[in-house]
Amino acid sequence: MKGDKKYILMFLLPAAVFMSIFLYYPFFKSIYLSFYRTNGFFEKKFVGFDNYTRMLSDKLLGQSTLNTLEIMIYVLLFQVGIALLLAVLVDNIKWGKGIYRTVFFFPVVISGTAISLLFVLFYNYQFGLLNNILASFGIEKVLWLDENNALKAVAVPTVWHYVGFYFVLFLTAMSKIPSDFYEAAKLEGITGVKKTFLLTIPLIMSDIKVVVTLAITGTLKIFEFVWVISRGQNGTEVLGTYMYKKAMVDTNFGYGSTIAIYMVVFGILLSLLANRLLKREEITY
Repeated sequence: MKGDKKYILMFLLPAAVFMSIFLYYPFFKSIYLSFYRTNGFFEKKFVGFDNYTRMLSDKLLGQSTLNTLEIMIYVLLFQVGIALLLAVLVDNIKWGKGIYRTVFFFPVVISGTAISLLFVLFYNYQFGLLNNILASFGIEKVLWLDENNALKAVAVPTVWHYVGFYFVLFLTAMSKIPSDFYEAAKLEGITGVKKTFLLTIPLIMSDIKVVVTLAITGTLKIFEFVWVISRGQNGTEVLGTYMYKKAMVDTNFGYGSTIAIYMVVFGILLSLLANRLLKREEITY
C-alpha cells in the first residue's frame, strides 16, 4: 500500500508543480497586486480597496461586461446548440462517424489568431470575400466592423472555432448510452425527435452541464479574436481585452489584477447559476 502511495505521489507531483507555478501562484499574486497601485516593476503603493471601488464607477468595465455577456449568449445558443444538433444527427448514422468527428473537430486545432486573421480578410470592406459576394449580387457593400456590426462579426469566428470540440464531447456521451434503452423506447413508439428530447438529452444532462460551464468560462477568456479583428474598438471591448489594456498598455498592473479577480468571481457565479438552472434529476445507466 505504501508503495502504491509513493507511485501515486510521484505521478501527481509534476502536475501539482505545474499547476502551482502557472495557475495558483499567478492567481494569488493577482489578489495581492489588486490592493496596490503598481506598474509591475518599481512603482508600488498600497491603496487598499481603491481598485475595487474604482470598478464600481468604471463605465468601460461595465460595457466590457455587457459585451462579454452578449457573446456568451451567442456561444450558448449557437456554439453549444449547433454542437448538440450535429451530435444528435451524427449519432443516428451507422457509418462514417469517424469522418464527421474529424471534419467537425478540425477547426479546434487551428490557432485562434490564424482564424482571426482569416476573418479579417473576410470582413475587409474593399477586397473582403463577404463584400465581393454581396457585390456579385448587386448588393451594397457592408462595413462589417463598424459599431453596429463589429461585436456580432467578432462573435462569428468565436462560435465557429469550438463547435467541433463540444460536438465531440456530446457525441462521446451519446455513444455511451446502452443500445437497450433505444430498443425499449422503440417498442414504446418513442422515435425520431421524441427519442432525442425524452431519452438522449436527459441521459447526457450531466455532460450538457459540463459543456455549458466550459462555454461560460471559455467566453470570459476570449481575447485573440477581439484583439486581432477589432483591437476592442467600435464597441467590441470584452473583459479579456480590457484587462490586457489596463495591465499591459496602461501599465496599471494593480487595476488589471483587480479586473482579473472580477473575471474569476464573475465566471464562478455564472457557472453556479447555469448549473442551478439546469438542475434536475439525472437518469443514470
